Amino acid sequence: MADHDERSSETSPAEVEPPRAIEGILFDFHGTLAQVEPPVDWVLAAATACGATLDPGRATALADRLITAGRAGGPVPRRIPPQLAEVWAERDLYAHCHRAAYTGLADTVESGISGFAEALYDRGTVPAGWAPYSDAAATLAALHERGVPVAVVSNIGFDIRPHFAAWGLDRYVTEFVLSYEIGRIKPDPQIFEKACKLIGVPPERTLMVGDSAADAGAVKAGLATLVLPAAEPGRANGLWATLALTK
Repeated sequence: MADHDERSSETSPAEVEPPRAIEGILFDFHGTLAQVEPPVDWVLAAATACGATLDPGRATALADRLITAGRAGGPVPRRIPPQLAEVWAERDLYAHCHRAAYTGLADTVESGISGFAEALYDRGTVPAGWAPYSDAAATLAALHERGVPVAVVSNIGFDIRPHFAAWGLDRYVTEFVLSYEIGRIKPDPQIFEKACKLIGVPPERTLMVGDSAADAGAVKAGLATLVLPAAEPGRANGLWATLALTK
């Protein structure tokens, strides 16, 4: 009898509420909509800005060491020097900490080029240092045509609006929600809640699209989440999948 009662209390498939339509989308920036340029290109561009010329072998060696030390938009470094620990912890909350953290990491690599660390950082903050994924423009345009509001939600220490303007994509973005401007960092639920409020769509009808566990933290704010592995610069990143999930 007990077994029968337990079974009868279960919800049948017919009683499960159908998923709600997605009416708004939040996109991560780095690794989701765009990617930083290849490391050697980054190093060569920064050297040129300093008036220096590097042969390919030296540029490759420097790039390898700089990536290991830590690059903005690159993998998280394995070790943070003690003198940089404070600015590193707050790099996505304050623009000055972001710059100090990454120029400080670059300075741990001897290059022999005056002003090289600053040039490397500056290269990473301009549109030329990044490339949108090849399917980003078409996906954002299709969402815009459908009337789906979009916010770009990023843990970052500099303004990426000029990047979207340079790529002709700013017209498709309703809001930019940047950690250093609002004082919240993913996966804090409040950054996702803020983004949903700005685009005028409740969390339960909003999709977060990203490439990391921090982006998946949107689940705690009540959003559905789609995690796409980051692709190489200039390639497609599977962004078209969002179109099948929207109204």
